[in-house]
Amino acid sequence: MSQVLTLVAAVFAGLGVAGTAYFVMSLWTAERYIRQRPPANSGFTPPVSILKSLKGLDPHMYAAFRSHCLLEHREYEVLFGVHDLEEPALSLVEKLQSEFPQHKLRVVHCPQVLGQNGKVSTLAQMLPAAKYEHVIINDSDILVAPDYLDRVLAPLATSGVGMVTTLYRALPGKTLGSRLEALGIATDFAGGVLLARTLEGGVRFGLGATIATSKTVLRQIGGLEPLADYLADDYELGARIAAAGNRIELADTVVETALPDYSFRDFWGHQMRWARTVKDRRPAQYLGLVVTFGLPWALLAVMAGPSWWWTWLVLLAAAIGRVVSAWVVGKRILNDPRVVRDLWLVPVRDFVGLAVWLVSYADNTVEWRGLRFKLRKGKLQEL
Repeated sequence: MSQVLTLVAAVFAGLGVAGTAYFVMSLWTAERYIRQRPPANSGFTPPVSILKSLKGLDPHMYAAFRSHCLLEHREYEVLFGVHDLEEPALSLVEKLQSEFPQHKLRVVHCPQVLGQNGKVSTLAQMLPAAKYEHVIINDSDILVAPDYLDRVLAPLATSGVGMVTTLYRALPGKTLGSRLEALGIATDFAGGVLLARTLEGGVRFGLGATIATSKTVLRQIGGLEPLADYLADDYELGARIAAAGNRIELADTVVETALPDYSFRDFWGHQMRWARTVKDRRPAQYLGLVVTFGLPWALLAVMAGPSWWWTWLVLLAAAIGRVVSAWVVGKRILNDPRVVRDLWLVPVRDFVGLAVWLVSYADNTVEWRGLRFKLRKGKLQEL
């Protein structure tokens, strides 16, 4: 029995060491990104159309809408696309139009259903109504800073750049599930994006928090219509733009998204949808996520061999690496004020993340907007 426990502890400790190495790499890529951030303002300020697909109400939605009317940019418009003219979010758009009558704020009715992804279906129908060559697509709950447009558009002034996307932080609700998801975005997701950017020689995907591009680039990849059945439309759009020979850059700005008061069941379902989407689109990289759970592996090593000094050493190294990398990414890059407050939840977040990773291999079904789908090569197939 002792030999079995030693073997188990050694395996867990080995994964803990690998996790510590991952945290060190995350720190390195984060510091590298800080040093190599693109210029905040290149003087490139073309007129731009902002496209938002509306479906339901999000927390702090009006504040997010309002932030798009306080932008320091010489000329832009905001288009709100709806499939149903009874969409409840339209009341907030009307309130916005009343508060900012001088702004170009338009509602676009998008009655067609082009695929399982209603957001893409709406965006594809909105695009012809956009007045300007440059377009920005962002989610309806995204809160932005006044200099958002100038910072997002700046990289597009460089030849060869076809798309710009942004990192984001989350404003959690009051529930544990909401806080755990916000902590994961700040301390896991953002660091993973930066590491992928370094290891892959650039960004090869988009993030729904912001996608800035042009109509010319969208025509180059066949438009938005071919994405209407894809769950991860932001990832797929970026992947296609990159595959067409365009560079994708991260803008020197961070936006904020508001999370609902998830029940734990809703939180689990959301995490599982993310996990199975990544597993479906990037299976090799997803398998490699086993090393990102360095802290849980190290804790399991101590539980298997509490009397062996080396298990405690691995735990100490993993804990320091995890906390420092979480602080650097969460505070220095995302400027998330809640990271320090919720650092004590990191072990809980990591064990839940490990459980999600393991369970995600059970099948390829996801829940989205109250329906269950099968994922097949990124596409949604209703059950």
